[in-house]
Amino acid sequence: MSASVESLWKSEQEDRWQAALAGYDAAIAAVPSGRLVEHDVWYRTELPALIAARTPGYVSHEEMVRITEWKMARGVWRAPNLVLVRGNTPDAVVEASRSAWEQIPHPTKPVTALVALKGVGAATASALLAVMAPTVYPFFDEDVAAQVPQLGAVAWTNGYYAKYAVALRERSAQLSATFTQVFTPVMVERALWATRDVSRRMPTS
Repeated sequence: MSASVESLWKSEQEDRWQAALAGYDAAIAAVPSGRLVEHDVWYRTELPALIAARTPGYVSHEEMVRITEWKMARGVWRAPNLVLVRGNTPDAVVEASRSAWEQIPHPTKPVTALVALKGVGAATASALLAVMAPTVYPFFDEDVAAQVPQLGAVAWTNGYYAKYAVALRERSAQLSATFTQVFTPVMVERALWATRDVSRRMPTS
């Protein structure tokens, strides 16, 4: 890991954080995945509007599958998990995602509601929650967690995700207090991911 990556978390320089965030698109394009760019545009620009138009918010079965495909394309592709996600009934996906929406901003209950779905772990749950409430829930990414002090070895559990989310919320609040632009936890996550060390990787759930 380079010194610049190591120091970004602690940096108080807005221009460095802005530059890192601005590099997210290039980092996405550099990932050797055929559909990641397409999935990422949909995930960041279309899906938030679809969810916001629903009261209460929820996602369809098709949307949950595509969220899973985005998450795997950005990280590690795990075909068996995708098969499990596809095996959920449409009603189960709507019910679980609506329950998660209704329990925002609780730190753990929305995750618990989503991981009741087959094939959905804390990381996949966080991918949806990061769209539903980006000021509360960052996407759970191993390469980002590695840059956050005192989190310890990554564990794909609800409890570890809760600690990770708290750390990113606190850092986003600190940055937003001094920056000219508000930095949400999701923005912090993307800036850190864009400057990640691509040599380290482990499967996610």
